[in-house]
Amino acid sequence: MTLPMARPLKLFVLAGEPSGDRIAADLVRRLRERVALELRGVGGDELIGQGLRSLFPMSNLSVMGVTDVLLRLPLLLWRIEQTARMIRSSQPDIVVLFDAQDFSALLARRLRAMGHSGPILLYVAPSVWARSPGRAAKLTPLFNEVLAVLPFEPEVMARLGGPPTAYVGHPALRERLQQRDAVESGPLILLPGSRDGELRRHLPLFRQVAAKVADHPAVTRFVIPTLPVLAERLRREVADWPVPVTVIAERSERAALYQQAVLALAVSGTATLELALAGVPMVISYVMDGHQARVYEKIGRPMVGLPNIVLKRAAAPELVLSQPDATVLRGAVRKLLDDKAARQAQIAAFGELSDLMEHGEPESPRQDPADRVLAWWRV
Repeated sequence: MTLPMARPLKLFVLAGEPSGDRIAADLVRRLRERVALELRGVGGDELIGQGLRSLFPMSNLSVMGVTDVLLRLPLLLWRIEQTARMIRSSQPDIVVLFDAQDFSALLARRLRAMGHSGPILLYVAPSVWARSPGRAAKLTPLFNEVLAVLPFEPEVMARLGGPPTAYVGHPALRERLQQRDAVESGPLILLPGSRDGELRRHLPLFRQVAAKVADHPAVTRFVIPTLPVLAERLRREVADWPVPVTVIAERSERAALYQQAVLALAVSGTATLELALAGVPMVISYVMDGHQARVYEKIGRPMVGLPNIVLKRAAAPELVLSQPDATVLRGAVRKLLDDKAARQAQIAAFGELSDLMEHGEPESPRQDPADRVLAWWRV
């Protein structure tokens, strides 16, 4: 029910990558059920589907790793200034920045320097628990509140002196599937990432792995679920692979695929959480650039897969590589294909994860993100 407010909520949103775009669209839908909304900002297909006219293409912000950032640095700096000016001129009631951690922090800092005193919320907490714990306190002057998608993050942010943080769940929870048993055979899902750098590093590697496991009796076919904006690119990329690969871009097709899948080979990221909530066994992989590899070694090679991080144990195998290594990755995929009991154990662990994500931790139960945003609205 729409609340009887005197005027629309003026909301500015910024999503820098597909996962943030999806979360932002979910928030906009929730808010529109409660209040009239005047929407501005930056986003992709999901937010555009909610009526947003994006200030500039979201793809401008989809970078990962120092190499990608340096290549786009002049553009990123200009986008920060452009976005800050837009916010200052439009005077939104609330600004919500989704993920895109470095860009979001720089934008918030620029806004505060320009004298913007309105609420700025960060939706998706930075991974201060994995690296740079001192960064949490530096966010406190920038953001009024952080909306976290992982249940343990409110406690971590409080302990590290970060901004007030609420656990609000993840939109992937709406697509949870009924827990199923491991299948004898089925499609092998390939998820090579969505950013340019990820695709460049992982597609050739996944091609080699697919060619080497295509003869396994548990594998019936290969499927890449992706975003509509990436579908044609990926179809061109896989056209000359030595094995046939189906590329699907409709989210409505994923539920059936996940129920049938024998396992997935997935780049570390939000997609691994979606797979876990759907009960799909997986091998998690990530090929780092040089800077990422040095940082990863320095901080003690922590777990990178979201299901493992939430469960606080290695439920799914992780292969974090400083250089592409198809032999190592193929071995991990074959080992899981050979071991139905191991796949079943993953599914059981993912059931535990699903319950935790649904309810949150006892000290920080799950809240509605729309409630948290509306709490900052001064009508």
